[in-house]
Amino acid sequence: MQKTLLALAATMTIAGAAQAEQMVFTSWGGTTQDAQAAHWAAPFTEKTGTAVVQDGPTDYGKIKAMVEAGAVTWDVVDVEFDWALQAGAQGLLEPLDFSVIDKSKLDPRFVSDFAVGSFYYSFVLGWNPANFGGEQPATLADLFDTAKFPGKRTFYKWSAPGVIEAALLADGVAPEDLYPLDLDRAFAKLDTIKADIIWWEGGAQSQQLLASGEAPIGFFWNGRLAALAADGMPVGISWDQNITAADALVVPKGTVNKETAMRFIAEATSAEGQAAFAAATGYAPINLES
Repeated sequence: MQKTLLALAATMTIAGAAQAEQMVFTSWGGTTQDAQAAHWAAPFTEKTGTAVVQDGPTDYGKIKAMVEAGAVTWDVVDVEFDWALQAGAQGLLEPLDFSVIDKSKLDPRFVSDFAVGSFYYSFVLGWNPANFGGEQPATLADLFDTAKFPGKRTFYKWSAPGVIEAALLADGVAPEDLYPLDLDRAFAKLDTIKADIIWWEGGAQSQQLLASGEAPIGFFWNGRLAALAADGMPVGISWDQNITAADALVVPKGTVNKETAMRFIAEATSAEGQAAFAAATGYAPINLES
């Protein structure tokens, strides 16, 4: 009996140690997650000895199902900030430990009880110059002008933030008059090019649509266009009327690696980690000292 108890205790100790030596980070994949792995996860592992397993893509339905089933396998997840605010209010996220995460160094626009900024970015007009002649697109109005600039258009499938604002700006609404959003007017504007829209669901898909010429013009995350340009592809980019938004780092409610998750977020939001990630991706850091 005593041997059995000793064996059980040893097994539990080994399992606990293994658990502490590994965590799971989930993000959107592609060049963005590659940079997160290189500049956040790798330094974290070097400092703590904890391996960071990469998973993805981020899936809000999966997070909700994990939490409700009490079977959370993702420890830190990169999400959109608007979703993070809703999920925190719905009890899907762990409160962040700001005795571990130094929020005093972070842009206060991107800090809540349940989330801190991961990075911030812009939706920008992008196009493949090879698909157009002498005159190139320049404005959001051009994005909706299929006569002047023919071809498929591509937009982010989950239309807020970004697509609704783009449609209204293209229809002549002044930036200071955007909110509250006139949804009827936005959808009416989108209907004018409905047959020419291809909706992208992830950054890698948006890059493929543009590079292949299947959708030679669209509204993209700026970092995805920067990555194509870095790989040598000519890319047209206009920052005119860009829409700024933020991603956030969150911890799903019920993770068994909560303390490790907090330490990982502290590393990911450090001045050094944020600066290195920004240099690699073209996205903006949320640490004010980066």
